[in-house]
Amino acid sequence: MLFLLSLGLWATVVFGQTCPDYNEYSQQRNHPPFSSGRFRLPAQRPIPACRTFNSSEVEDTLQRLKGKVSDPDLYRLFENTYPNTLDTAIKWKGVAANNSEEELTFVITGDINAMWLRDSANQMQSYLPLLKPSDSPTSLASLWRGVINLQARYVNTSPYCNSFQPPPESKLKREEGTGDKVFPKYSNDTVFECKYELDSLAAFLEVSDNYYNATQDSAFFEKFQWVAAVQSVLKVAKDMMTPTYADDGRVNESPYSFTRQTDRASETLLNDGLGSPVLGGTGLIRSAFRPSDDSTIFQLFIPANMMFSRYLESAANIVAALRSPPAGLEQEMRDMAASLRRAITSYGIVDSQNGRIFAYEVDGYGSRNIMDDANIPSLLSSAFFGYVDRTDEVYQNTRRLVLSSLNPYWAKGPVISSVGGPHVGPGKGWPMALIVRIFTSDDEQEIVAALQTLLSTTDGLGLIHESINAFNVSDWTRQW
Repeated sequence: MLFLLSLGLWATVVFGQTCPDYNEYSQQRNHPPFSSGRFRLPAQRPIPACRTFNSSEVEDTLQRLKGKVSDPDLYRLFENTYPNTLDTAIKWKGVAANNSEEELTFVITGDINAMWLRDSANQMQSYLPLLKPSDSPTSLASLWRGVINLQARYVNTSPYCNSFQPPPESKLKREEGTGDKVFPKYSNDTVFECKYELDSLAAFLEVSDNYYNATQDSAFFEKFQWVAAVQSVLKVAKDMMTPTYADDGRVNESPYSFTRQTDRASETLLNDGLGSPVLGGTGLIRSAFRPSDDSTIFQLFIPANMMFSRYLESAANIVAALRSPPAGLEQEMRDMAASLRRAITSYGIVDSQNGRIFAYEVDGYGSRNIMDDANIPSLLSSAFFGYVDRTDEVYQNTRRLVLSSLNPYWAKGPVISSVGGPHVGPGKGWPMALIVRIFTSDDEQEIVAALQTLLSTTDGLGLIHESINAFNVSDWTRQW
């Protein structure tokens, strides 16, 4: 057997046979053994030698739950999807060229050979209940440290960018760049795409906070580039509070601009890359793009400000635990987190026919966008990631609106009823939003109904899709 994991290659030779491309493998329904339930779901895991990372913790969890999940289809869906990041997306794991102690982990989103800050943080979060301290290079803790270290490198190199190329140490082929006109300039050697998204920076703080809370390993954060990356994050946040106009009426030079030649309005920014005008003095941070990678309509994107405030506050605890933290850094983080919370309360809570709710986007001038998108962070997920308590009255008002026809991206039909978004267009509900609905509910009937929808919308593949046509179970995007 020749196993090429060390080179990060999906094409693996096992006993003279090549492992299949998972993009093709996962579209087939003929992989036995099939579940014994009504849906007869196929097994969709690659064989162990073809998996990109093997974790004993995850395998033990799968076995432990096998006897506890009575519905065989539900267990098969869990068995196929829970280990999927480890099975298919750990494209390379190694160490830095200049420091053999600096672990690096390159995690792809799925069908694109690039690493998104937000996506890789969320992919790791799936295994948070299993994370524990370990120095073993085959542990989840090692995988996590590698993600944090590589994200820190990316943030220090190009803090306005969202998606990155494989590190040179991996020897992996780089993706062709998107050819966008972006300020500040970036190198395609490092960056795949440079859409500035505030939530991407929040994701770096989130994955750091998750690791620290599970391991209490404060020494790790002192060793490499993490502190410098936090400082880079704070600088971007402060710079992106710059309003459109100066006090004398002149147009300020924006710290960031983006234009793309495209036939989709959501793939570029209006006003020659500046985006819509933003009022000064709100205390909110601008975001050019949403977590869907679609452009914002109004740049004061509330869910990202929520997430940034939440994880800025908790990441300050990591700084507090360092032996020699930079003077004033912890307090700066706590002060900004608190000021953002005040700003969200002042500008992000608006009146609606559902009562006081959180707006999705505002501009400070009084314009507001009342909607929600399936991608995290969202208004629905604000209780999931801990910005607000799920019993909060404004959150509950918002939740009712989001999960109703008052949300313009609520997809309702006989196949699925869920939040969607402009990334794939109206009429398509996202299972991601169903899962967030489960996490933010105490209503057993609501939870069971959402689980039943997840089970009935795999189109016989036994995988969770990106989106599904509310009236056609076979019309979906991204099978896994």
